[in-house]
Amino acid sequence: MYKTKVVRARSTNEYVGLIEQALDDIWDIRQSIEFDGEGIVEMGSFIDELETSLKEIYQSMKDGTYEFATGDFPFMASLDNYHASMIPFRFLLVRINETHMKGLEIGDQD
Repeated sequence: MYKTKVVRARSTNEYVGLIEQALDDIWDIRQSIEFDGEGIVEMGSFIDELETSLKEIYQSMKDGTYEFATGDFPFMASLDNYHASMIPFRFLLVRINETHMKGLEIGDQD
């Protein structure tokens, strides 16, 4: 998806912070849909899916049941259906998924 190296989260706290940031961005998108939803109403179901997935990830991090490297998150398959201007935090979602797939970025490991 991206040709540049995606820097993964370096700690669980940073990873949780990325997820919290994405949830905040979803809130902003929802506000945009409510205010001026003409062009972006069709992405409402994707936003619902994305929010549900991120909340599940967040909860599993909090309760200690989270597992890295279980495959791409389901929302990644739908992400390419939307122009970058519709999902301005796209790279954040890619970074969350990359961290999930490859684990935390610790030292010089790759």
